[in-house]
Amino acid sequence: MIIYQFKVKAKPQQYEAIDEAIKTSEFIQNKCLRYWMNNQDVSKYDLNKYCQILAKEFKFANELNSMARQYAAERAWSAVFRFDNNCKKKVKGKKGYPKFQKHCRSVEYKTSGWKLAVNRKAITFLDKKNIGTLKFIGTYDFNYYQLNQIKRVRLVKRADGYYAQFTIQIDLQIETQPTGKGVGLDLGIKSFLTLSNGNTIENPQFYRKSEKQLNRANRQKSKKYKKGAKPQSNNYHKARNRYARKHLRVSRQRQEYATLLAYCVIQSNDLIAYEDLNMKAMVRNRRLAKSIGETPSLIGFDLSSHGESLNQESPSRN
Repeated sequence: MIIYQFKVKAKPQQYEAIDEAIKTSEFIQNKCLRYWMNNQDVSKYDLNKYCQILAKEFKFANELNSMARQYAAERAWSAVFRFDNNCKKKVKGKKGYPKFQKHCRSVEYKTSGWKLAVNRKAITFLDKKNIGTLKFIGTYDFNYYQLNQIKRVRLVKRADGYYAQFTIQIDLQIETQPTGKGVGLDLGIKSFLTLSNGNTIENPQFYRKSEKQLNRANRQKSKKYKKGAKPQSNNYHKARNRYARKHLRVSRQRQEYATLLAYCVIQSNDLIAYEDLNMKAMVRNRRLAKSIGETPSLIGFDLSSHGESLNQESPSRN
């Protein structure tokens, strides 16, 4: 599976329609979660059937595509399933009891409710939310893939705009030559990464370099906040958006750096070994939390996302 992402361009009323679809998806997810809390022995299929009841009971829920409603129920079920598994495995500490969503930022469609343009430069949503046609911004060549390869379409709201994500089913094979090398990785604070061969990679410290600007933007946002005012002023929301965009930039810098570094590691080694770190517990140290947070999740996500097998020889090199 690969994911293509496009920023979309639309009219203000279309953005409002996307927000309404996201709120509806969040409403269905919370309703399904409440249904699980009030009833025993609820299965995944029971939650899918409950979506039909919600569609008949609430007009705005019926306006959302049926598969989008099912996906909202699946998100509720994934939280329930994770909680049950943690209880059965007797995981130490909190078991992750499902919580109600307050600030959902995406709605996902499966194989229906949308239609791509002939030139693959726009997408039209066909449900009753009146989202309409959204134009893509970007130069990706999207004509290479067949329509039956697109399994899901997700609309995501971020601080800098709205995005359309496509989940495409494809068997991605990268031919590489065996290097006969192995490496051990150790994440640190002073250095981003220490290799078993003695080489070290410096920590770029994206957050610390942007911390001064972030603090200034946060102060400007706080000055425009009026206690008890509902709604807040437009200047407050503009300052809030500027602050969010700066955080988004830091997040993207971390992700891109970790992805590129992970790709270099898996291309130059046949065997990769690393230590299993409990990052959630480590960041509880208030003296080192910021330094630990500066280290992106290179091990947990990016290496595995490239299809490489960790702690063993890569299948593509056998």
